[in-house]
Amino acid sequence: MKQWYESLFENYGKKYDNENFTQGTIGECDFIEKEIDFDKSKKIIDIGCGTGRHSIELVKRGYKVTGIDLSESQLERAKEKAKDQNLNIDFQKHDARNLPFKNEFDLAIMLCEGAFPLMETDEMNYEILKNVTHSLKNNGKFIFTTLNGLFPLFHSVKEFCASTTKEGNATYRNNTFDLMTF
Repeated sequence: MKQWYESLFENYGKKYDNENFTQGTIGECDFIEKEIDFDKSKKIIDIGCGTGRHSIELVKRGYKVTGIDLSESQLERAKEKAKDQNLNIDFQKHDARNLPFKNEFDLAIMLCEGAFPLMETDEMNYEILKNVTHSLKNNGKFIFTTLNGLFPLFHSVKEFCASTTKEGNATYRNNTFDLMTF
């Protein structure tokens, strides 16, 4: 039986690239390049590569990238896009909790919630981090993003206060809610 996070991306390959959060690829790859000092000899693994937007952009810039994802439809879309641009990219289907690589990569990227925060337990997320670490060479670098659970909480407090304001009543202007102390 497929897990919810596998079903989620099953038919999402074509639609994914039009999502708002996918529009920062160029800037994100600029950041990655600076972090590795523009060293084209660096071997990169893109974990949770989705439709391959970072893998493709980095290969266009001259890097060697292996893209991995659990979603067949996302990988198929990544392969189509790479083929359309005559790019040779090694896309492989793997679960980030069980990677077959040991000390192979100089850089691991896991961007836009490619794997890490989709898991249900801290133990599952730990397995991802452990596997990524094992995939990296000594002194390898790991760049990843994750969801910020405090962001929606903070903004929902502001929205709640704004929604309770009625005409003629005092308005709420300054949010003094401290996320660290609640």
